[in-house]
Amino acid sequence: MTASFSLRPMSLGELLDRSFFLYRKHFPLFVGIVALPYLAVLGFQIIGVRVRSGTATMTFTAMTVVWALGSIVIYLGAVAASQGATVMAVSRVHLGNDATISESFAGIKGRILYLALIMIGVGIGVGIGFILLIVPGVILALMWALTIPVAVLEDKGLRDATSRSSELTKGSRGRIFMIYFLFMVLTYIVILLWEVPIFAALGMFAHGQRPMTALPIWTQIAFPVCSFLSQCLVGPLLTIALSLVYYDQRVRKEAFDLQLMMSTLDSAQGGTTTPAAI
Repeated sequence: MTASFSLRPMSLGELLDRSFFLYRKHFPLFVGIVALPYLAVLGFQIIGVRVRSGTATMTFTAMTVVWALGSIVIYLGAVAASQGATVMAVSRVHLGNDATISESFAGIKGRILYLALIMIGVGIGVGIGFILLIVPGVILALMWALTIPVAVLEDKGLRDATSRSSELTKGSRGRIFMIYFLFMVLTYIVILLWEVPIFAALGMFAHGQRPMTALPIWTQIAFPVCSFLSQCLVGPLLTIALSLVYYDQRVRKEAFDLQLMMSTLDSAQGGTTTPAAI
C-alpha cells in the first residue's frame, strides 16, 4: 500500500474536501465508471424516442408502458452497477491503492442484481417512511445511508446491511444530512445549467406557432443526453462522500486505522488479510 493520506476521524469540511480531492484526482476513473452503465440507459431512451415516434396512436399507450418498465429495469441495473463499482474504486484509492474501471466492476461481478434488490428494498422502506409524514422517511434515509458501501465492502444482504448502516451512522446523521443536502443542491444546479437553455430554445421554437401537442424530437433526445452528462459529472460525488463516511465511521467506532496498520504489517510478513474486508 502506498497511502499518502493518514486515516483519522474527519470533520464534515474534511470529508467534503477529501471527496472533491479524490473526484478531481481520479476524474476519468469515476466518470468512466458511471458513464459505462448509463450508456445503456441513454441508448434505450434514444431508441424509445424513435420507436414512439413511429408507433400508431392506438398502440402508443401500450408501447409507452412497456418501454417505461424496460427503462426502470435498465436504470436500476445502471444505478447498482455504477454505485457498486464506485464504492470499490473509492475503497482502493482512499486506502492508497491504484484502481481501474475494469477492476472496479470486477469487484462487483455477479452482484449487480443483488445490489439492485438491496436498493429496491431500501427505497421501499424510505418511501413508506416519507408517506408517514416525511420525517420518518428522512430518518430512515440517514440511518441506511451506508447500506450500499456495507453491502459492497462487507458482502452483506439487505437486513444485515441496513442494520450495520444504522449502527455505523449513529452520532453522525446530522453531517450525513448535510452531505445529502449539499450534493442534491449541486445536482440540481448542474441539471438546470443544461435544461434552461433547452427550454429557452423550445420557447423560441414554439413562439408564434400553434400549440404543440408533443415535444419536438430534438428535445426528446436532448433531455436524456443532458441527463446522461449530468449523471456522469455529479453522480459519483455522493457515492464517493458516503463511501468516505463509511470508512470515517469505522475509524471512529472500530479503530479501523489501527486494524489497517496491523493488517499491513501482517501482509508484509506474509499474511493474507485484506484491508477492505477487516
